Amino acid sequence: MVELLSYRDQHFQYGPSQSLVEQDEFIAIVDDSQEIAIILEHYLIRQGYSVCKAGNAQELSHLLTSRKIALVLLDIGLPDKDGIEILADIAPRFPDLGIIMVTGTTDLQTALDCLRIGADDYLTKPVQLDAFTHTVKQTLKKRRLAIDNRVFHKELEATNFRTQFLHQLNMKMNTAYLSTIELDGILHAILVGITSEEGLRFNRAFLALFDDDHYTLQGKMAIGPSCREEAGRVWHDIKEKNLGLTEIISHIKKDCIDSDVEVNRIARSLSIPSDDAHNILIRSCLERKSIAVENGMALGHPVSADLLGLLEEPNFIIVPLYSPSQSLGVIIADNFITDKPITAEEIQALEIFASQASLAIEHSHLYQDMTAKISELEMVTQELEKNKDLLVETERYSTLGYMSAQLVHAIRNPITSIGGTARLLTKRTNDPNILKFLRIMTQEAAKIEATLEDLFSFVEESSLQKSDQSLHLLLRKSVMIFYAAMKKAGIHYHLDLAASDPHIEIDIRKIRQVFLHLIRNAIEAMPDGGTLRVSTHEDEHAVVISIADSGRGIPDANLDRVADPFFTTKTYGTGMGLTLVEQIIKQHEASFSLKRHEDGGMIATIKFNK
Repeated sequence: MVELLSYRDQHFQYGPSQSLVEQDEFIAIVDDSQEIAIILEHYLIRQGYSVCKAGNAQELSHLLTSRKIALVLLDIGLPDKDGIEILADIAPRFPDLGIIMVTGTTDLQTALDCLRIGADDYLTKPVQLDAFTHTVKQTLKKRRLAIDNRVFHKELEATNFRTQFLHQLNMKMNTAYLSTIELDGILHAILVGITSEEGLRFNRAFLALFDDDHYTLQGKMAIGPSCREEAGRVWHDIKEKNLGLTEIISHIKKDCIDSDVEVNRIARSLSIPSDDAHNILIRSCLERKSIAVENGMALGHPVSADLLGLLEEPNFIIVPLYSPSQSLGVIIADNFITDKPITAEEIQALEIFASQASLAIEHSHLYQDMTAKISELEMVTQELEKNKDLLVETERYSTLGYMSAQLVHAIRNPITSIGGTARLLTKRTNDPNILKFLRIMTQEAAKIEATLEDLFSFVEESSLQKSDQSLHLLLRKSVMIFYAAMKKAGIHYHLDLAASDPHIEIDIRKIRQVFLHLIRNAIEAMPDGGTLRVSTHEDEHAVVISIADSGRGIPDANLDRVADPFFTTKTYGTGMGLTLVEQIIKQHEASFSLKRHEDGGMIATIKFNK
């Protein structure tokens, strides 16, 4: 028998094992000598390790596939296969495996070859106990450090990725309003982030929002187990392709939400009156703080049996969604499948996701409010234009005015009847040839009606009804009337208004008409998108308004004629717009100019003298 332990090691006092291996991990002793294996096994067990043995390569292969092996003490001289060959085979296949070569030879080259192939250390027989203990512990420490480093690195990558995602969400929130469709996409992305492997790794996530009237907290959407695999693939693709937020949202398929039938059934079953202050979900909203439910109980808050029965899970976290002005809803997350405890760090991370969801919902509300106000303003403007008082005494008209008034009186009713009849007939026939001619009649009647309207407006010489008005407020309202049209045309607008809001004496109805004409002209000059810039500045002599577009501009040959009555280069329109502008500006004893902008497009300038 080969001597394994020297005499002085026989009296070595065994110390407690370090927490270097998991409870279900083993140290494998691979040696064909039963005596050596028994001695090493006895010693390692006394140290607190779990031990298994193999006498040859085949038995070792079985151990590696059937148990979790942390460390292999591998003898070089085995009966069925050389230890170095075994080392070369298992080292690349089991990167988390610690390997210490044990042999009776003291050949330095053999030791170096083993280390080069993948062994962590090398011991020669007879082995001194203190050296053996040190080598085993150092190898296990190195292994644990390598595993922890990889885990920490993976966590760091996931955290960095989540941070980038949240940063892009934040940028999106700070630069844009959100339509309902855009909001749904972002909320889907956030729920996937909460449940996916690359995100927070919760098993399920539910979203409930207050309705428009704030009467009911209603479940909206959820992600659960059947979609986690798909969510993981989505986030893996996002990470690999380094996608931005727009691409992320486009990758979050609505099918992922709809495929989770069970969790979405649970989500849509959530319906709680907002005045039910005893309900834990409403309490979370009212107190604006997260509430953890453990074993069906929450500190200081009763948990309803209905909610526990609906979720079928006694452990979950409730995180409120809110803006500075109101509560918006809640996110509920749990580990329904893994039953993993929810840590304080996970709650904090979930609150960050919830803050982004709150911001998205608030921006969507702002967008909806703004759209509603724009619609109201557009409706008011249309009604004002439709109901303008066009009846003035004929003696106040010039020759052109008199003729225009007669044309309006004589032609408007027949043309209105023709146009109305044509529009009615288009709804009562499906014949394409007849529809074609009816549409032509409708369009031409509308053109004549617009011409008559502008003719009558042009000759109107009503006295000014001046009052002190906020210029900036009027400009903002005028621009916002065309918000939908600008968005549809891909036009971005910029308001470069002076620091102080000048108040000027104007006829607000007429000056609004001026601004609307100029802004409409600028938008029509940019059919393929562009930039509308409205700016103001003032000095001691005047207040100046500039309305500039980045459109195609007006040819020099036509620039001097743009204010002539009935001159136009448009397919539709009467050519009276700028003529009216000049007339109104002249009535206000102000000045108006239109010129080509040095960067392209046109710039209209109005100067009100102080």
